[in-house]
Amino acid sequence: MPSSDVFFALADPNRRFLLETLAARGDATATELAAGLPVSRQAVSKQLATLADAGLLRSTRAGRETRYEVTPEPLGDAVAWMVDVGAAWDERLAKLRRALARGRAAR
Repeated sequence: MPSSDVFFALADPNRRFLLETLAARGDATATELAAGLPVSRQAVSKQLATLADAGLLRSTRAGRETRYEVTPEPLGDAVAWMVDVGAAWDERLAKLRRALARGRAAR
């Protein structure tokens, strides 16, 4: 099961936007990401830290600059878990449909 930190990080639409932006760009700094947003670099840095703490980003320092890039493994774990949970519910609902159909047929 994936870490609850991953789901917490993905729960915020601003963090999802940053993650999507980084996935499309490849990598970026907090300053580069904040340039296109109506929030401060500090606010972006805080959101990036939450994503990094959840394992969704990797940061690399180059001099005074910190560049961020997406690490897809935790996303894959979360998707796999959701697929498993969804399949279990699909199976339960199919059993319920069959039981209801049997009940109707027995009348």
